[in-house]
Amino acid sequence: MADGPQAAPGIGLAEIRAARHLLGGRIRTTPFVELAGPAVASALPAGTRAILKLELFQHTGSFKARGALVNVLALGEAERARGICAISAGNHAIAAAFAARAVGTSAKIVMKEGANAFRVAECRRLGAEIVFEPDFREAFRRVEAICRQEGRTLVHPFEGLRTALGTATLGLEFIEQAPDLEAVIIPVGGGGLAAGAATAIRLAKPDCRVFGVEPVGADTMYRSFQAGSPQAIDRIDTIADSLGAPYALPLSFALCRASLEEVVRIEDAEMIAAMRFLMEQARLAVEPAGAAATAALLGPLRELLAGLRVGLIVCGSNISAEDYAHLIRG
Repeated sequence: MADGPQAAPGIGLAEIRAARHLLGGRIRTTPFVELAGPAVASALPAGTRAILKLELFQHTGSFKARGALVNVLALGEAERARGICAISAGNHAIAAAFAARAVGTSAKIVMKEGANAFRVAECRRLGAEIVFEPDFREAFRRVEAICRQEGRTLVHPFEGLRTALGTATLGLEFIEQAPDLEAVIIPVGGGGLAAGAATAIRLAKPDCRVFGVEPVGADTMYRSFQAGSPQAIDRIDTIADSLGAPYALPLSFALCRASLEEVVRIEDAEMIAAMRFLMEQARLAVEPAGAAATAALLGPLRELLAGLRVGLIVCGSNISAEDYAHLIRG
């Protein structure tokens, strides 16, 4: 990571604040809360404080609504008439459907066969048309074909300046709510959340340390950091399907590389343990990705961030009661 905040062209504090103004009342300013209690104190080194950014309470149940709305609000009249398309394991799909409905356009969403039934149902409730493909590589090809054939505008799940500006509003919001944060941990899938949020945090508070966290079974950004360029992985194997991006892309990689000190990896078992921890200590029922930052603080970043005031982005909660119970039951 560079010594100072390295914003890409078009991403500065003024542009982030303009994006937040554009979003207006269409998104929520989500709350934050400090984890506290004897169990929390015993789980963390002395003096470590964990502050949760509760983005699971955002419209659509995840941070994705921010980027999707910034994208669709930029569409011209002719583009809105043709509609949008998107590809997603679920959270972005729901957000794209929500954003399309908010501006009165249509959404066609490509999802992997076997996608979480709860998320599929949410997309359909919001009026989206769903197309299924057997794997993510085929799904990405299908969504490109839909854009060409139907003239729809692709709202990418993690790449693009508007997407980064959307997620940057979350990072700026958090650091303004909790200006004494000394470190922040951000879940990483394709990198769209970390690209924007980390950029905003580092611009607003350059001395704040920012880390990314990925599942071992979907460590695209970790491998990209190691290689020094965007990389792809052959197989996704994690319970955190919303963190399962098959490859990294240039803009999100560059922004992550500029503002993340490191990307650490966690096992699925660590996410499950963190899901239980958040339920027991904060009464939060989250999807695996929503527990990733907590898992990182309890695991690979525990000693490195000892004694610091650490922000944890709880990014989503789109999971059915049945799937949640199955995971935490072990």
